[in-house]
Amino acid sequence: MTTVLILGGGGMIGQKLARSLTTSDVTLFDIAFPPDGAPEQQITGNIADPAKVQALAARRPDVIYHLAAIVSGQAETDFEMGWDINMMAMWHLLNALKAEHDASNGTYVPKIVFTSSIAVFGAPFPEKIDDDFLTAPQTSYGAQKAGCELMLSDFSRKGFVDGIALRLPTICVRPGAPNAAASGFFSGIIREPLNGVQAPLPVPDTVRHWHASPRAAVGFLRKAAQLDTEVLQGRRALNLPGISVTVAQQIEALRRVAGQDAVKLIQPAPDDAIMGIVRGWPQDFAPQRAQALGFEAEDSFDEIIKVYLEDDFQK
Repeated sequence: MTTVLILGGGGMIGQKLARSLTTSDVTLFDIAFPPDGAPEQQITGNIADPAKVQALAARRPDVIYHLAAIVSGQAETDFEMGWDINMMAMWHLLNALKAEHDASNGTYVPKIVFTSSIAVFGAPFPEKIDDDFLTAPQTSYGAQKAGCELMLSDFSRKGFVDGIALRLPTICVRPGAPNAAASGFFSGIIREPLNGVQAPLPVPDTVRHWHASPRAAVGFLRKAAQLDTEVLQGRRALNLPGISVTVAQQIEALRRVAGQDAVKLIQPAPDDAIMGIVRGWPQDFAPQRAQALGFEAEDSFDEIIKVYLEDDFQK
């Protein structure tokens, strides 16, 4: 049986992923877990603690899903914590796995699926970002994710690990309470009105962004773990499929699915700090490499809302 370690396993995507891996021996690691969470083995700790990371590596899991991070808004406001958790933790992990590789005389080479972000790209952008567009992040979060991509690629080139980095779209609609992500409002303006609650909109409705559902994200992760990375030809970071829509188009999709009463609950609340972050994010992609490899996402934002209603909405 394949042994799996999910770093960041207490988070929303980690929990959904764990529940989907019914034929694997799964261990979850995170700083905390939801009380009604996935029933797999749980280990509590901080990913920034090198001793914890070494102990996890010593378990020699076959597959490691690295989802652990602090989100974009927090990484921007807490500079030191952002680098400690979002990048240095990857350095400690890769070194610990290299030590296990060396101790096994080269026989232990774990598969690592790392959740990167489209924040690795920075303006000015073309109309659509293709697979050859350079990474030039303009946020701390994007810089940290880009640094992890480079480390993962080099440790993979040396044969210590077998890594792949997935540049996830913004995942929407996220269930549960709002988090500190600068992108959180993209989910909030859908989730809160569906629950009969007012939702602040901190940016103009002309803002365009790239989205996929939590269901699609779990599909991305599972497909990446099964992928023969030789087909990547050394380019181990993939831009993933999604749907590009403006906030206005999101709102129109909400109107079609839930009606005008839901839309009325969206309230303009301009926030210059969030707008400053969002302004540096990409808006649209042509992810031909990932699509050719069989990665799939939704075809419309209406479909993303319906996925939320099917998977996560609770009346």
